[in-house]
Amino acid sequence: MEIRILPDADRVASAAAAFIASEARSAIAARGRFVMAVSGGSTPWAMVRELAIEELAWDKVHVVQVDERIAPPGDPERNLTNLCASFGARLASRVQIQAISVEISDPEEAARIYAASLQEITGSPVVLDLVHLGLGSDGHTASLIPNDPVLDVSERDVATTGSYNGRRRITLTYPIINRARQVLWLITGAEKQEMLVRLREGDVSIPAGRVKSVSALVLTDIAAGALLGRG
Repeated sequence: MEIRILPDADRVASAAAAFIASEARSAIAARGRFVMAVSGGSTPWAMVRELAIEELAWDKVHVVQVDERIAPPGDPERNLTNLCASFGARLASRVQIQAISVEISDPEEAARIYAASLQEITGSPVVLDLVHLGLGSDGHTASLIPNDPVLDVSERDVATTGSYNGRRRITLTYPIINRARQVLWLITGAEKQEMLVRLREGDVSIPAGRVKSVSALVLTDIAAGALLGRG
């Protein structure tokens, strides 16, 4: 795991966008497409806005969701709502965005449909070029939530969760995340200090610590990385 500490969240977002653009160009040159999975959050949405400025072969870029809240279309809590808004109307109509169909009444069926759609893009098993992840102050990442049965899913790439902060969710699971060619962590804010140290140490008692650290890049700000030099 490589960790880069940057001055603030804006610099983290800009560095992440530049890194993704470079990975996209390499993947398109090597395999003819780039498939990245995006998580939600204020810094990630800034990252997407920066990425949208990059000159890329957008018709060869697939953007998929790491996770989604089960909420109505257009709900401001939906990651899809914010993802499309961050790309902007012009680019959102060009980039190939694969949404999780949480509008389906049966979440388990929605998870199966989403897993199948990912296979249609990449083949089986699904290997994503890049997975972007965040880190919660409770150690969660994606919607891999502490003490939720979703943590033990090992035979499926997509699964449902119980209620977390008032919403059930559909999320990528460890198997598909750990098959990704590259994991990109964006971690900002002082409330993440302790969990970032535990992530670096590979602490499997927190959900984030069970993500493989090989080919992982952490972009963090000074506030979140304050404890990294200790111990």
